[in-house]
Amino acid sequence: MLYRTLGRTGLKVSLVSYGSGGASKLGQNTGLSSSDQDFLVHRCIDEGINLFDTSEAYGDSEAILGRALSSVPRDSYVVATKCKYLDRSGAMRTPADIATSIENSLIRLRVDCIDSLQFHVFNSKHYFQVVDQHYPVLKRFQEQGKIRYLGFSEQFKVEHDHKGVVLALETHPELWDTVQLKYGILNQIAANKALPLALQHNVGIINMAAVRVKLINPQLLREQIAEWKRQGLVAQDAVPDDDPLGWLIHDDVDSVISAGYKFAADHPAISTVLTGTSSVAHLEANLKAMENPTLAGDDMRRLQELFGEIAIYI
Repeated sequence: MLYRTLGRTGLKVSLVSYGSGGASKLGQNTGLSSSDQDFLVHRCIDEGINLFDTSEAYGDSEAILGRALSSVPRDSYVVATKCKYLDRSGAMRTPADIATSIENSLIRLRVDCIDSLQFHVFNSKHYFQVVDQHYPVLKRFQEQGKIRYLGFSEQFKVEHDHKGVVLALETHPELWDTVQLKYGILNQIAANKALPLALQHNVGIINMAAVRVKLINPQLLREQIAEWKRQGLVAQDAVPDDDPLGWLIHDDVDSVISAGYKFAADHPAISTVLTGTSSVAHLEANLKAMENPTLAGDDMRRLQELFGEIAIYI
């Protein structure tokens, strides 16, 4: 396993980290038993993964991680979780609600301190209100020793151009130790402003959903590239219709998914790339891809020329 530094936190984190959200939610949506969930987490540990990302919004994921990691030395892993600043109706939660959320996360995770507490699905619309009303709550918990570092995950489905990330890192870079965003073959626009700002201010980047969802589904991938061709975003003869990214498979790249993980790690601002599979076989394949986390230079340049300026949620 390769390790990188999570920005200004100084934490050494595995290049591949485990995310307990997504489609699987740590096996909650794929039928894993409690023992299978524990086995999956322990397999991650055995493979060198030391960062686990979760959220109060991921069903029972915090509690599952807390149980599975309870037998693992606390100083051997990093836990990052998230709290929502909006309630289910879309109204802003109160500072007291945020405090209760954090206390409950500590209980479910069975830890005395959360390594990185992140605001969940953060966007520019609420930025200043959250900074004024809710950030002080996180800061108080940090001063009490219950949180080490502070950050947020972006709402990429709404802000495809990473507007919230750019606003935060241009306005208050000193407030944010970590940022979770989406960067991958079909979502490269973060390389224009968000990732350079993170490098400039030494903010640790956790790359989420780097291959989800169309990159891992050949039919959806073909349909997406065809749509971009119809829209004029990709030239008609730029890539084959039937297998648009098959040309990436050569040497140590054995699949489009493998290429996706390599691309997702091949930017100096990226500290770690999340994988959220509930399959041990898929986990091992993803880890194998990241033994050499880079694509051939010509392939990287071609991908950047093809998709580098497309800012659409995929």
